[in-house]
Amino acid sequence: MRKFITGLALSMAALPLSALELPDSVYHYNTEASVSLSSGAHTPFWLVNNRFGLSSIEKSNGYIRAGIFKDFEYDSRFSWNFGVDLAGAYNFTSSFIVQQLYGGVRYRSLSLTAGTQEWTNGIVSEELSSGDMLFSQNARPIPQVRLAMENYQPVPYTNKWLSIKGYISMGMYTDGHWQEKHTGPEGDYVKNLLFHSKGGFLRIGDPDRHTVTVEGGLEMGAQFGGTLYRTSPVTGEREVIRFPHGLKEMCKILLPMGGGNYEDSNLIGEELNCLGNHTGQWSLAVNWTPKNTDWRIRTYYEHYFEDHSMMFFDHAWKDMLLGGEITFPRNPVITSFVYEYLITKDQSGAVYWDYTPEVPSQISGADNYYNHYLYPGWEHWGMGMGNPLVISPIYNADGSLRFAHNRIKGHHFGWKGNPHPDLDYRVLMTYTRSWGIYHKPVRNVLHNFNALLEVTYRPHQLPGWTGRIGVAADSGRLLGKSFGAMITISKSGWL
Repeated sequence: MRKFITGLALSMAALPLSALELPDSVYHYNTEASVSLSSGAHTPFWLVNNRFGLSSIEKSNGYIRAGIFKDFEYDSRFSWNFGVDLAGAYNFTSSFIVQQLYGGVRYRSLSLTAGTQEWTNGIVSEELSSGDMLFSQNARPIPQVRLAMENYQPVPYTNKWLSIKGYISMGMYTDGHWQEKHTGPEGDYVKNLLFHSKGGFLRIGDPDRHTVTVEGGLEMGAQFGGTLYRTSPVTGEREVIRFPHGLKEMCKILLPMGGGNYEDSNLIGEELNCLGNHTGQWSLAVNWTPKNTDWRIRTYYEHYFEDHSMMFFDHAWKDMLLGGEITFPRNPVITSFVYEYLITKDQSGAVYWDYTPEVPSQISGADNYYNHYLYPGWEHWGMGMGNPLVISPIYNADGSLRFAHNRIKGHHFGWKGNPHPDLDYRVLMTYTRSWGIYHKPVRNVLHNFNALLEVTYRPHQLPGWTGRIGVAADSGRLLGKSFGAMITISKSGWL
């Protein structure tokens, strides 16, 4: 398979440059090769995270990637798309990676796709943000069937003052066998785990007419079904728990409800609370775009929740991702700047208690972000699906799939520029502190500093060719010290 991918990449790289100029082409391709070398504990943080899981914490790693795609045609009433994106890797969680494999149809504003595809929802910057709190671009995409209205559509009779978009999906995780290998014979892991997501957004104002627009929405994700293999916390023996996943359970995942009465005593939490592991977030963004200028200022806020109490206002909303983004008028120094403040320390308080017949009171605290008492953490192939500043389980030395540092404060800066028509750069700098988790706090607060300088060169004499070099460093006791570099060469074009 590696020979096949290498041959495919070389053959694509050898295509004549005139192929890039065909005006009627609807298919495009991308080939890419990347190598990373580091010293220290791991590959530096920003050479690993927010790369859709196509990365590795091993100090020397690399991959070859090749893909062919057809995008939706948004000027047509009906269109279709597909993508095949494969990679062969060295020192990754797997040596052969199906990064994307999907197909879909679109009619008017609605699209239906099936397969594995890289998705972003657009509240935070893809290049400069630390990452969305619920669905970031940090983990490998999950195969799913997804019905979506991808772009904002005006609500009838509002003169474009109101617009909406949204999505709903069902899928399945692909890392069950990797979990088994990673956690070891005594570890806890789940095979055939199912996935669900949904979200809706509302925008007030028309960007083509109004200086200020406001957008916001609610998104939710869930893990359910599958088979759990674990060491019993009561008996110490290995046990197997098969979670229900029929039509009735799917309905209770769509509208989060208690699971009903189950004979298995391990599912008492599913009966009392909600079936499966549910997460979600509220998002709000305000955009200011002065007329006749290139300025753009965007502020945004994300509130993450793990249960009903923090979904609404049973507790104060102290945890958040609060950010601001400035896009500057054209200049050779800096084009965009982002600052974000992330805090996840509160989690609705330190105490949690489910009501019982003896003590019929419930206290909904210790939300334990990204973790669950039965399922693995909110991860895929070891990489967190939410904001990567909450350190992913792939870093756990004991092989567990839990998030060991979900009570953090972080400051994140990112900026980019275009000093030459052929040259771009971006800089990421992040400082975080961790208090561990409520159930296992750290003895002393752990600090972490992560930095990245990445330069991209696109020579106009060689259309479609791109060279990129990233230099990154970590310091602090949370992940340890490391320094490394990544070199990536890619070629893309039309067929």
